[in-house]
Amino acid sequence: GVVLGSATLVVLGRDIIRNGLMLILTLGALAGIYVVLGASIVAGAQVLVYIGAISVLILFAIMLTQSKSASAQLNFQTQALPAALASALIGILLAVALGATQWGSTVYNDTPDPAGTATAAAVLFGPWLLAFEVASVLILAAVIGGIYLAMKPAESEEIEA
Repeated sequence: GVVLGSATLVVLGRDIIRNGLMLILTLGALAGIYVVLGASIVAGAQVLVYIGAISVLILFAIMLTQSKSASAQLNFQTQALPAALASALIGILLAVALGATQWGSTVYNDTPDPAGTATAAAVLFGPWLLAFEVASVLILAAVIGGIYLAMKPAESEEIEA
């Protein structure tokens, strides 16, 4: 219920900041579903990657690129009909695909080897440690560069020609 409600508000909301906050709520509720299903590693990755990094990055980008005088309201007047038609088409295709699927007809007896956090840590911090650190430094440099580009010069630093 929370996932569907907040996802609906992400799509139908008119304030882009509130849409971003609803996206965080949606992804958090999905992480809760992963915990209930017993996939705690996936839930942790969901929280760290999608909520902690991507959603916050989206919100920062929205807040840094908006001008103070511009309205943050979205206008749906020109896109309502094409969006409704596309949604109806996707819904019909999904219903047909779900109806044509034979659920439970395939039984898999092979169970994969359990890979816990210890296995993931051994792989990540073993042979891939250098690649992991290089990626983290590149992401940090991109964030610092984005902040630098988004900053406006102070009034005393402006050069008059």
